[in-house]
This record gives sequence, C-alpha cells and structure tokens, in this order.
Amino acid sequence: MMNVCLLLTGSFEKIKPLKMKKIIFYLLAFAPCLVFAQIGIKTGLNFANVTSASSINNSSRTGYHAGIFIGSSFQKILGFRIELGYSKQGYDYSSAATKGNVGLDYITSSELFTIGITRYFQLQVGFQVAYLLNAKADSSNDIAGLPGSYKKILDIYNRLDYGFAGGIEIHPVGGLLIGARVNISLSKLYKDAQSSQSNSFSGIDLKNNVFQLSAGWRFGKSTAKSKKNKE
Repeated sequence: MMNVCLLLTGSFEKIKPLKMKKIIFYLLAFAPCLVFAQIGIKTGLNFANVTSASSINNSSRTGYHAGIFIGSSFQKILGFRIELGYSKQGYDYSSAATKGNVGLDYITSSELFTIGITRYFQLQVGFQVAYLLNAKADSSNDIAGLPGSYKKILDIYNRLDYGFAGGIEIHPVGGLLIGARVNISLSKLYKDAQSSQSNSFSGIDLKNNVFQLSAGWRFGKSTAKSKKNKE
C-alpha cells in the first residue's frame, strides 16, 4: 500500500509541473494581447425585431444595451474585440385574435475580428452568444385563460441565443467611439414552434434580429502615444 501511495504521489508530482508549464505558456502567449489592449465602456439603443415579422404583423421594438469591452488598439489594422453586456430586446405582435408585446432581457458575450480601415474607422465582424435572463409578455386579450400576461413564460423560450454580429465603429477624437451593429440570431426564439404566442402564430420560426447604435469611451495606449507626440 505504501508503494502504491508513493507511485501515485510521484505521478502527481510529474503531472503538476507539466500543467504549470502549459498555464505559463498560455499566459505568455496572450500577454502581448493584454498589454497592448484597450478597455472601454459603451451604451446605446436597440431596434429589435424578429424573422418572419410580416407573419405576426411585427413592428420594431426599441430598447437599450450597455457593457464593457477589451480589444486591440484602434490604430492596428487587424485586431480583436471581446465584449460583455446587457441587452434589452423583444418585439410587438398582432393577429385577428390578439395583440401585444414581448420583452426579452439578455446577457451578451461577443467575440469580434476587427479591421482598421484608417485610424478613425473600423470594421467589426464575429460571433455573439446571449443568455436570456428574463422575459415578459403582455396581451390585450385572454389567451389560453391567461389574462394580460403569460405564466412561466421563460419555459417556452430558449435561454441560449447565438448568431453573427457585424458593424462599423468610428473613433473621431480622443477615446470617444460611435458605432452601429447588426446582430443576426441563428437559434430559434421558442423551444417549440407550437409554443408561440398563440395558435395564430404556431409553426412560425422566429429568431432575434437587432440593430444597435452605440457610443462609448475607450482607455488605453492611444492616450500615451498622443502625449509623446506632444512632447
């Protein structure tokens, strides 16, 4: 038994340095990105919609978003952007039987590839994942005996949403940024097409589409460079 314990201990001691070497390797590999990265904050308006909007007489719903980001210096031609934020979305609907609106609150995570056209203009394209925190639906008529709202509404929606994101960003002066972006979902809004808002909407494949206008501020190396240029 003692020999077995010694062998296991020896094996663990051999594995542990290997894991530490891997951790150190990854840290060193990503260190340059973090050293030359910029962090920032942003907020703005959402104009949310869904696919098959004409099928439910949908109109765009206005919300807002806010978050933080880390990314390459805006002066680089090729770079990256990672964002974490909150997004308030949803849609309005109407049919012969009822009309109402749906509010959806998401936590979003975006990973974007950036292309600097000039020092003032940047293209962004990538992937976004979102997690549904809360959902609320209000209706003008009773549906399935639920007056005005839906009980356990989160049960009918997919909590995970994912898709493509792409847009442009302008850096006019200092750390100021102004951007526009489109988020196109690839995942179904409802867990089951038959669990749509009412029987009038059953079988319709709805997905989130969001157009965003934002403004923010970034902190990083650009400030230090400008000071050197003044000297």
